[in-house]
Amino acid sequence: MQWEKEFEIAKVALFRAEEKVKGFFGDTGYIKDKGIMDPVTEADLESEKVIISTIRDHFPKDTIISEERGKEGGGSERVWIIDPLDGTINFSHGFPLYGISIAFEIEGKTVLGLISLPYTNERFIAIKGKGAFWGKERINVSEVSDLAHSLLATGFPYDIYEGNEEPFKIFYKVMKHVQGVRRPGSAVFDLCYVAKGIFDGFWEMGLKPWDTAAGALLVSEAGGIVSDFQGNPFSPYSKSIIASNPYIYEDLIQIISSG
Repeated sequence: MQWEKEFEIAKVALFRAEEKVKGFFGDTGYIKDKGIMDPVTEADLESEKVIISTIRDHFPKDTIISEERGKEGGGSERVWIIDPLDGTINFSHGFPLYGISIAFEIEGKTVLGLISLPYTNERFIAIKGKGAFWGKERINVSEVSDLAHSLLATGFPYDIYEGNEEPFKIFYKVMKHVQGVRRPGSAVFDLCYVAKGIFDGFWEMGLKPWDTAAGALLVSEAGGIVSDFQGNPFSPYSKSIIASNPYIYEDLIQIISSG
């Protein structure tokens, strides 16, 4: 398999981080707030440390982008994008929806995505051109074709505390056309469940590369469509994301992008 060594090292890093995070659940080792909606715990820092050290041991020249440390290294077109603990607010309150995400990018294209949902003992893998997997089982997005019978997920960006009302306007517009919308509090979790066919779609704005890189590849490899709000091809560096099965995508993006 292409990228076999990268894949094997990413798995080792993911499993090590998983054990670190599990050890903190229920006793998070609270550290500080980067913002009211953006806390950092010892679990975040320890998970990030073990992932980065594992990758650095084998690929010392690669660039790494991670949530707490930012960008390390430069000049390499081999980029690791890491979220050591997505859903920290959930985690810090003992709410079990959170995840760990590792993506590998070459020349601007995400080719590997590995995600762990430690509390539910679920692991997801996406390999570009090879499919999406839940454990060893291949997964596909849902086949719901009627938006009125769809279950979607969303989240809200940090700047809603600064007066940004646009996410609420979009939420209201979408709610009138679907069966339900859930807000689990972890984009990593949301994207996994779109890929698995539980959620029919997901949208959010204001996310960072580490929130979406692995999950977007997972949805794409599971047969879904991923774009920004304007319908442009998705990049982890996009400012917005829509990820859904191919049957409701056009209706969903029309609602979200309409004035």
